[in-house]
Amino acid sequence: MSSTSLLALGLAFISSVSAGRHGYPQFGEKQFSQSFLDGYNLLKFTSSLGPYSDRVSYGVDRNTPAGCQVDQVFLLMRHGERYPDYSGFGSNYETVLAKMAATQKNDSSSWKGDLAFLNDWTYYVDDPAMYSQESYSGAYAGLADAYSRGTDYRLRYGHLWDKKSVVPIFSSGYERVIETARYFGQGFFGYNYSTSAAVNIISESATQGANSLTPSCPADPTYVSCLVGSFSRTMPELGVAAARFNSQNPGLNLTALDVSYLMQMAAFELNVRAYTPWAEAFTLDEWVAYGYIWDLMYYYCVGPGSDYQIAVGQVYTNATRVLMEAGPKSGSMFWSFVHDANITPVVAALGLDIPANPLPNDTIPFPNQYRVADIVPMGGHLTLERMTCNATVKSTAGIYVRAVINEAVVPFNACQNGPGYSCPLANYSSLIVDAAPRFDEKCNTSSSYPQYLDFFWNYNTSTQYNFQDGPIGYQLTDTNV
Repeated sequence: MSSTSLLALGLAFISSVSAGRHGYPQFGEKQFSQSFLDGYNLLKFTSSLGPYSDRVSYGVDRNTPAGCQVDQVFLLMRHGERYPDYSGFGSNYETVLAKMAATQKNDSSSWKGDLAFLNDWTYYVDDPAMYSQESYSGAYAGLADAYSRGTDYRLRYGHLWDKKSVVPIFSSGYERVIETARYFGQGFFGYNYSTSAAVNIISESATQGANSLTPSCPADPTYVSCLVGSFSRTMPELGVAAARFNSQNPGLNLTALDVSYLMQMAAFELNVRAYTPWAEAFTLDEWVAYGYIWDLMYYYCVGPGSDYQIAVGQVYTNATRVLMEAGPKSGSMFWSFVHDANITPVVAALGLDIPANPLPNDTIPFPNQYRVADIVPMGGHLTLERMTCNATVKSTAGIYVRAVINEAVVPFNACQNGPGYSCPLANYSSLIVDAAPRFDEKCNTSSSYPQYLDFFWNYNTSTQYNFQDGPIGYQLTDTNV
């Protein structure tokens, strides 16, 4: 080969290395970022009160595994972003804000330090009628969240609808939950919503017994005291924040509990507005502590830290198990809408997000295996998929089940040998049936109340409740319209 040919070959090789084989770039921006900043995202510390964020993924592909097809889907979704309730939330915020304003009434100086923004800030509940309602404006609006989830799920699961059948949508009987169900339905069914979807409202009354999306456990001796105690819980970091604000603004006398209320208020503000200056008034360490306060509440009051709540979660897991065993002939789509405290018991009953050890009350475990912001933020949702799969190198042909929490696949620890780390239906059924304690044995529900969930089989196809009948009442909560 001549020297000229060798030179030409060498230049061609150098050119291919520079451009990359097949035109792939070898220089410039990195293909994969080396920075992962979700751990510093404030939405991971606003707990259940702040806007929705996708769950931190384990890296398992969210899309249906190759060779599989979802033939049944079950969604259990929390209402979207909302205004605070007045009782227990808004009333506390107004009290703290009034306390702060009183200290400045006779002082010509303005707010200073981390609270300097208060010279221009106004409380975001400008109409008290909005307390308890879904937010309809802002970057994190709840109604938009629900509608968007519906459009996304139409893309994922639209093949399950024959475009002829009327599909039931199940909602507990709470105004903001019903509105979420309606907007999800409009997103999923589009122009066909008014005729092809049927909103079924299931009362939240305890008299529903087990035939409920919101079953209660009257035998639980600590449920009420657990919740009440949790709302007054603080941590040392919140006391540090109070001392800082007080020193920057003489005369101010905030307590750690006042700070807890202000941080709650900040989380809710993002449900209504695109930005809250309160977020920057607190350090990230203080937000970490605040988030853990709520992790403790959910874990012990309505999560895996309570055997009674695990039993409550079995109402839904057992009903959906029976539907999965029957297959698509029993229905292919089950859209259900509830509150946060109705989802955490189900997640616990599935054996998901259960720490190896109970959460400590006096220190924060790092890493924390039970993070409420990854389970039930506003708009949080659990999705169960029944999949029919072909044989693969890893698994045999058959029917499998996957759990998805806030758009991240969460494998079952005891069963993950199917495609996409799914669980064979037979094994999944055994996990659910063998789980203890059982709702009927643990919760001592009145024998005069329904003893099992029935509405997934006996629902109405009327469109009577697809749209709001008249104006929404003042601070409306429980409702049947």
